[in-house]
Amino acid sequence: MDALNDFVLDAGDKLWTWLVLPVLVILGLYFTLRSGVVQFRMIPEMFRTLTDKTPRDADGEPQSVSAFQAFTISAASRVGVGNIAGVGTAIAIGGPGAIFWMWTMAFVGGASSFIESTLGQAYKVRDKDGFRGGPAYYMQHGLKARWMGILFAVILIVCFPFAFSSLQANTISATVSSSFGGEVAWIPWVVGIALAVLTALVVFGGVRRIASVTQAVVPAMALLYLLVGLVIVGMNIERLPEVFASIYTQAFGFNEIVGATLGTIIMTGVKRGMFSNEAGLGSAPNAGATAAVTHPVKQGLVQTLGVYFDTFLVCSITAFIILVATPDLANANRGIELTQNAIVSNLGSWSNVLLSIIIFLLAFSSILGNYYYGESNIEFITTSHTALTTYRTLVVVVIFVGSIASADLIWNTADGIMGLMALVNLVAIALLSGVAFKLLKDYSQQRKAGLNPVFTRARMPEVTGIQCWEDELSVTGPIDLPAKRR
Repeated sequence: MDALNDFVLDAGDKLWTWLVLPVLVILGLYFTLRSGVVQFRMIPEMFRTLTDKTPRDADGEPQSVSAFQAFTISAASRVGVGNIAGVGTAIAIGGPGAIFWMWTMAFVGGASSFIESTLGQAYKVRDKDGFRGGPAYYMQHGLKARWMGILFAVILIVCFPFAFSSLQANTISATVSSSFGGEVAWIPWVVGIALAVLTALVVFGGVRRIASVTQAVVPAMALLYLLVGLVIVGMNIERLPEVFASIYTQAFGFNEIVGATLGTIIMTGVKRGMFSNEAGLGSAPNAGATAAVTHPVKQGLVQTLGVYFDTFLVCSITAFIILVATPDLANANRGIELTQNAIVSNLGSWSNVLLSIIIFLLAFSSILGNYYYGESNIEFITTSHTALTTYRTLVVVVIFVGSIASADLIWNTADGIMGLMALVNLVAIALLSGVAFKLLKDYSQQRKAGLNPVFTRARMPEVTGIQCWEDELSVTGPIDLPAKRR
């Protein structure tokens, strides 16, 4: 098993080093320049569109989930154990400098996130719950390449609802066991059963139930974790300048403490950052496409804000928690233990229970977000109700198994699969980016005219394959037409 794990880890590292990272950086910089640095100059618009009212149908009911609910579904997947365990691993392997590269790639990746989520909205389709879409849909309708969409869908289903969700469940189980003082044989079984039941209660209710749960859980878990982080940083406020200095000075050179070279520092920060914020990966557009909005660009902006929320807020607070605790990085354990030790050393042993609660909220919300990504792609492959029910059942089983299984091989396998998924998506958004730039221009022109931007496919007749957006009434509904358009 160790030999297989080493082989998978080596293959995944080569894939990221020689293919995924160069493509990710080049396209991220290209999208940044072509869009006029949309991920920075339109930050105020991101906050404005986050609270947009949901367009309603002829009966006065919301057409689908709101922009904020779509944000929380994607944030539920983004904000998980990667923000705690992943950041701990990044610091243990690459030192404080890895955090700089995590921040850098979040900014560059923000442009890729804008492009993919705008395209997800543009090429979405209607379903019984409102809308669904994502990379598989813009590959089929935008690129006329259903085979590519199916390939992407299969990779995503293996990666997110199965591999990553089992890891989230495993982390919950390990943390609960640790808070009880070590290995207790029955705890993983109890945790697994409880998680499986909770997951089943939510996922068998469809996207609107998932949205209602994540809308409540995501803000609560983020606020709780940020409060813990701020208390610890406040207790060690005199060390904050030193922490910032170490992040920047160790980002560009050999880290003698952990023995990390520049390449290791960069690669670690980029990989852990992308695992956490998912920018350009092709996952967030599945959530963004569910939203009922008046213009595709609105969800492009909202999902870019999601990248910042994940990396600059949640990941950063983890980094500060660890680094102000002056850890012995030369002998540090990778993953969640580094964060756990930093919290306990500052707040005492009782904080183990608090951390267990936080990790449960983080990981369970990720399980729900990951599940929905898979559902959207199952429905792309087949509309069979039996297939969907089978998928839901398998997800529940995987959650239970993940709670009691070893995670090393699954984690390394998922890392490699994530690289393949990113490559397929990046090729697609590179080919379709012209559509996203046209949509951005249309949105900007309407905003300059003082309008609440509304898109219909008649505004871009040269673009084929758009399934929704037939006319203004179908987009905005009879209730929410902007005053200047009546």
